[in-house]
Amino acid sequence: MNLDEIHKAKADHPIHELFARRWSPYAYSDKPVSDADLRSLFEASRWAASSYNEQPWSYIVATKADPEAHAKLLSCLVEGNQAWAAIAPVLAIGCTSLHFKHNGKRNAAAEHDLGAASFSLALQAVALGLHAHQMIGIHPDRVRELYKVPEGVEPLTGIAVGYLGDINDLPENIRGRDTAAKPRKPLAEFVFGEAWGTTSPQIG
Repeated sequence: MNLDEIHKAKADHPIHELFARRWSPYAYSDKPVSDADLRSLFEASRWAASSYNEQPWSYIVATKADPEAHAKLLSCLVEGNQAWAAIAPVLAIGCTSLHFKHNGKRNAAAEHDLGAASFSLALQAVALGLHAHQMIGIHPDRVRELYKVPEGVEPLTGIAVGYLGDINDLPENIRGRDTAAKPRKPLAEFVFGEAWGTTSPQIG
């Protein structure tokens, strides 16, 4: 069973191959990810767009090259995510600064910009033959405590990175998540024109 082929986007309109091949597996191999590839992933996140070029994102990262560090970060994920992410060789926590540095005001785009940076990382992962799985299921207070995250910075998401693995290594109750196709809504359902719910004439 070729999971990458199952999940390759069947796009209605032309998109770049990187978008078509990106998906979020649960089954990971424990094959190490090289430091060079890790640097490329975070370099891609570095060049994401952000409001006022604030670049509010930060990442905490751990790999299985340091088992204690990996276990520490794994403990910051909710139990359901620990069940599969424990195999992934790279784990990260995405954090975002909530206020602009230049004026101290609330940055309403902070979470959006972290998302943009993390999606850039995910696309770079595809380009390198890797996969990244982002997750909201983390324990922010535990992250804050264990890593001394300062006030004004929000631990928001987890990311698992690695090579695609064998679904038989997953707990039985979640194996089906990797074998089921994940459909997308058609453009007509979310690209509006004259009024909310009215499909844009450029789309329909």
